[in-house]
Amino acid sequence: MKRFFSFSLLIVLILSGCQSGEDKTKDEEVKTIRLAHTGSDTHQYNIASQKFKELVEKKSQGELKVNVYGNGSLGNEDELVDQTMTGSIQMSTVAADSSLSNTIPEMNLFGIPYLFENKQDVYSKLDGKPGKDLLKLAQSKDMQGLGYWEVGFRHFTNNKREIKHPEDMKNLKLRVQSAKVWNEHLKSLDAIPTPISFSELYSALDQGVVDGQENPLPTIASQKLYEVQKYISLTNHTYTPAVVLMNQDYYKNLSEQEKKIVNESVEESTKYQRKYIADQEQKIKKQLKNEGMVITEVNRDEFKKNTKDVQSEINDQVPKSIFRQFSE
Repeated sequence: MKRFFSFSLLIVLILSGCQSGEDKTKDEEVKTIRLAHTGSDTHQYNIASQKFKELVEKKSQGELKVNVYGNGSLGNEDELVDQTMTGSIQMSTVAADSSLSNTIPEMNLFGIPYLFENKQDVYSKLDGKPGKDLLKLAQSKDMQGLGYWEVGFRHFTNNKREIKHPEDMKNLKLRVQSAKVWNEHLKSLDAIPTPISFSELYSALDQGVVDGQENPLPTIASQKLYEVQKYISLTNHTYTPAVVLMNQDYYKNLSEQEKKIVNESVEESTKYQRKYIADQEQKIKKQLKNEGMVITEVNRDEFKKNTKDVQSEINDQVPKSIFRQFSE
């Protein structure tokens, strides 16, 4: 009887060990992608990031897991770019013409005023050869450029006065992104460019550190900037894409099937996000008006004329060949 009991116990232990080994193997097979951004839960960054997470986990049947870290919880955009390059995080999405342009100067392209006429013009360039060629520049910085999510066409807001014409911009102290092109852009309108981190933007406006700022409609709504700004002018002066980046070594070490899943998920989440934002923009205009903002339509040609020399001021960062690809 004792011998039978001992034998039975041995079998149980062996089976338990096998089961434990199987569970351990399963856990080891799951790869976790840490994806960071600086937007709020309703920001464009997060809309795309959450859709990407959903798609990756579904397509991989749980073998790839995506953890999204928003609200700048892992740092500002400068820090997120650095962390993606070093591999301390696997992915990030950041504004092309902000901190990323300090690492990849050619991204200053997206700060050139009135480069794009409309979203159809934008998408044809981003989804075509010009956009793909630009993404390849990330490889020299230890990153893989996976695609472009949308931030959107940008507009000026302020607390001082209604902006109808370029001369109304004079001496307004406006928060801008940390890039040379934005300094040149604001100076061409006789405004005062003031670089401030996106995570500090609301408090800077609330405390009067700056008079205003510029961002797309969805950003103004999601960050509740209508609480600290009175006037908005629909200038559509630039379009900002959110560049989707992955650490290059991490990407290279993915299997071909895993790369396919990641690439497909970026592409599908891009389409989803673009449609989502397009459906929301008219509602957002109504929301901002209801929140008390004064919305002004402007003559884009007037602003375009005043800012026409900005491109020539950044020739050292954006080669004419790249500019031509996007402007033709």
